[in-house]
Amino acid sequence: MRTSWDRVRHALLFEVFGLILVIPLGALVFSMPMHDIGVVGVVSATLAMVWNYVYNLIFDTVLQRMRGNTLKTVPLRIAHAVLFEVGLLIVLMPFIAWYLGISLMHALVMDISFALFYMGYAFVFNLGYDKVFPLPEWQSVEAS
Repeated sequence: MRTSWDRVRHALLFEVFGLILVIPLGALVFSMPMHDIGVVGVVSATLAMVWNYVYNLIFDTVLQRMRGNTLKTVPLRIAHAVLFEVGLLIVLMPFIAWYLGISLMHALVMDISFALFYMGYAFVFNLGYDKVFPLPEWQSVEAS
């Protein structure tokens, strides 16, 4: 399993690269000031980092117990990304509505849009992260 330091590095890199992409894209798509999308993005990223650490620890612990390793197949990566975003969606929607002064329905649309972006981004980022920072245990599993 990944170390605490590795999980912190993963969460920080994920959020920094995500913000670099999502702030200008969100401002453009939703016709809102970059500052407002930036505040929503930074608060969301902060909450997401905490959720990311806890969620990945739980997910990997369950995988380790059920399968004996933490290697993720493509279907597991898809389930991982979807479940992560659903949990985050529930937490972020009320904050987005409150901060931007918009209806819950508008916030839901925005939140779903961000979630869809981050789902694809999470899949690509995690695939790349695992290639750049592989765990030694995966070599024996992949060889099997």
